[in-house]
Amino acid sequence: MPTLILFALVVALGVQAMGQFSALQDAANAQLGLSDFQLTLVQGLGTAIPMLLLSIPIGILVDRTNRLRLMIVLTGIWTAGSIGTAFSNDLGVLLASRMAAGVGATGAMTCAISLAADIATPGQRGRAMLVLTLGKVLGQAAVFIVGVRLFTLIGESGLWGLEAWRGVHLVVGLVSAALIGALLFLREPPRREMLAGPGAPFRTVARELWSRRGFLIPLFVGQIAVTMADASAGILIAPVLSRSYGMAAAQTEWVGTVLFVTGLAGSIIGGIAADVGHRRGRGGVLIGAVFFSALGVPAGLYTVAPDVTWLGIGFGVLILSGTVTGLITAIAITVLLPNELRGLCIGAFLTLAGLIGFGVAPPLIGAISDAMGEGGKHLGTATAWVSVFVGLVSCIAFWIAMRRAPASATSEPV
Repeated sequence: MPTLILFALVVALGVQAMGQFSALQDAANAQLGLSDFQLTLVQGLGTAIPMLLLSIPIGILVDRTNRLRLMIVLTGIWTAGSIGTAFSNDLGVLLASRMAAGVGATGAMTCAISLAADIATPGQRGRAMLVLTLGKVLGQAAVFIVGVRLFTLIGESGLWGLEAWRGVHLVVGLVSAALIGALLFLREPPRREMLAGPGAPFRTVARELWSRRGFLIPLFVGQIAVTMADASAGILIAPVLSRSYGMAAAQTEWVGTVLFVTGLAGSIIGGIAADVGHRRGRGGVLIGAVFFSALGVPAGLYTVAPDVTWLGIGFGVLILSGTVTGLITAIAITVLLPNELRGLCIGAFLTLAGLIGFGVAPPLIGAISDAMGEGGKHLGTATAWVSVFVGLVSCIAFWIAMRRAPASATSEPV
């Protein structure tokens, strides 16, 4: 359990490093003077490009090399990205820093999922993934509860000569650097549930993946669609509150509380639902994903809510749904695929999620908002349109994946 908790801390700090800029982007933009499109480019493609280029190679390394050493390297990369953000003075440096934060955090998460899966048996894997998801929830909440509060405390006085938004990123980077020291004391666990083994030829691995395409394609489509809505929510909630509801950054700390409470509930529900559903037989592990993706469809209207209270409720339901489906998807990969495919599949998912979820959804919403005119006042409406559509897609895709799921990690695909 201590090892699992440390992995959860890695996930938490990585998620905070990757998402902290979104909560402070208006304060940063007051100094940098970027347009809506440039901001969503930094937030979207800044994550998507490194994911697209590196997630699959990182996934292959996870399947074939020492995962713990790889996690340490990736933690160092996101640390550099967070510190680099603190010293960014133009679009190019800021984009490069956000890319480093994105690839380091998501790559370390791939390592954490693979390592945690080998610590637990298949019947207990839902609860092991629950702990990692709690780390993700903690990181999402820390963006607002810790990051925004620190931003407020630093205020106009600055930190070591840096503006408040820069100081927050510097602190996150320094704390992440301290985490690397703790990781040096851990050891790599043995791998479970192997078919071809970690040294299998790529042709064998490709054949195994292709034989499971009927299950993997709809599974990926379902979770990528959820990622589109969740990424847009995390990136755009602060500017929507500012523009549509007149709330300054210092007034958005409650968003962190919503993220933490709904994320905590979603982690518990998702872990239990996956373990219980898995015992019901083939495809049962995905029952919860089908239900909660459907629940997220009406919640996608949160950005056009009549007041902040209803916005908070809709936002919370959307995050709850996304947490449940994300956890169940990760569990499905670890219990229904052989070990030598997991890192590659997670890497492939992150590539597509980064390209579409982060790289397409936020810039698309920003472009729609700009096209509607009035200086970005329609950002909430554009967000709602995209969120509802991708919610419908995710529900249908998860249902198909459930019908096509194999019986176990080592059984023949459907």
